[in-house]
Amino acid sequence: MHGSGSSRHSPRNQYVAKELQRGGLGTLLFDLLTVEEERVDMLTRHLRFDIDLLSKRLIDTTNWLLHNPDTEELNIGYFGSSTGAAAALIAAKEHSETVKAVVSRGGRPDLAESAMMYVKAPTLLIVGGEDTQVIDLNRWALERTTMPEKELKIVPGATHLFEEPGTLEEVARLAREWFKKYL
Repeated sequence: MHGSGSSRHSPRNQYVAKELQRGGLGTLLFDLLTVEEERVDMLTRHLRFDIDLLSKRLIDTTNWLLHNPDTEELNIGYFGSSTGAAAALIAAKEHSETVKAVVSRGGRPDLAESAMMYVKAPTLLIVGGEDTQVIDLNRWALERTTMPEKELKIVPGATHLFEEPGTLEEVARLAREWFKKYL
């Protein structure tokens, strides 16, 4: 899943999904907004911050997985970027017995403040070293959590989109290790 500004067709999102798969993890890469909603959001930029809508979509998708005979027995982890990270944390609160791990890439966990203290899943927040505002927001959010396993990893030299050489590879490595440990 992703947040604002990208989709399941994004080369960055596809790369991370493939790297997780190479680590033996199954992935479901999907969009939190419909095609029409994405068009509207490109003009208004309001839907990408509708965290209630985004988290509801993820909760509904998780319910579908839990009721599908092919996936109902699998452990679930969420990987969210940007505002999708806030949706992942809220959904992890709602599915506290099911979701076993959460990873955020350049995420906005501060937008899930009311849910943060109830998240039980081990949570890894990954932020680019040059993304100072998002680093501050992630530190602020992490200080307000009570989850037993939580960590903030800062990727040196990376900006918000992790477009610099080697930075997305580091994100994928960190996410893969976190998920393998907790799933």
